[in-house]
Amino acid sequence: MGTTQLETVPEPKYWHLKTVLTEALDSEFTVGEILPNERELAARFGVARATLRQALEQLELEGRLHRRRGVGTTVAPPRVGVAVGSDEQDWPGALGEAWQTAGSESDVPPAAVARMLETLDGEAVHIVRRTRVSNGLPVAAELLYVPGSSVPDVSGIDNPSGTARGRAVLRELQRLGLEGQDRSVELGSARADDARELDRLPGAPVLVVTTRFFAAGRTAAVSVATYRADTCRLTFGDSGGVEIHHGPERRAS
Repeated sequence: MGTTQLETVPEPKYWHLKTVLTEALDSEFTVGEILPNERELAARFGVARATLRQALEQLELEGRLHRRRGVGTTVAPPRVGVAVGSDEQDWPGALGEAWQTAGSESDVPPAAVARMLETLDGEAVHIVRRTRVSNGLPVAAELLYVPGSSVPDVSGIDNPSGTARGRAVLRELQRLGLEGQDRSVELGSARADDARELDRLPGAPVLVVTTRFFAAGRTAAVSVATYRADTCRLTFGDSGGVEIHHGPERRAS
């Protein structure tokens, strides 16, 4: 068979440089360390600065680097693993969970969430806001929607909103017998509020994980968690939950 045109195309210089830089990141630098400036890196590897920028941009897309104005280019921590298809199930707020409660309010959920919860038109639910941080970096923001019927005793708590109210909602959920949950994952773009939480620009790629929790034969709560696509990867198996993978990641996920 003859040689295809694709096979005759040489590897772009920036792609080869990306491979070289990846090896250097694994052997010479630690998480959070600031890299030398572009001029020094270009001189070290004998490439034009334009080629270097292309390689750095690719490594940033793959989650290996963080580039921030006024700070420089730093080595990113390992990606957070978002487990899907797991058999291990628990309510949000379970002991040892890494999420932090950021606040809570009562409001009407989006139409898609209302349909999953089977709430009445215009019916307000508890909305608990939570965040996930890894190595000092915000990696995920969650909105947990809980109808009043799932946590009736919360109505007697004095705090109408805020962190204390959110924790109370989570505590009351633990009283329900969890019958199961299902989870879906899709690629999306960060909305303005998510972008602020995740320290990204609006429109940045994100993974949106929607989880339905079932109790007493109905949907008792719905979680919509938004993960930074540059810091997370999907994992499959029965390990359960959201895990931090501490080993170096040599390939984009």
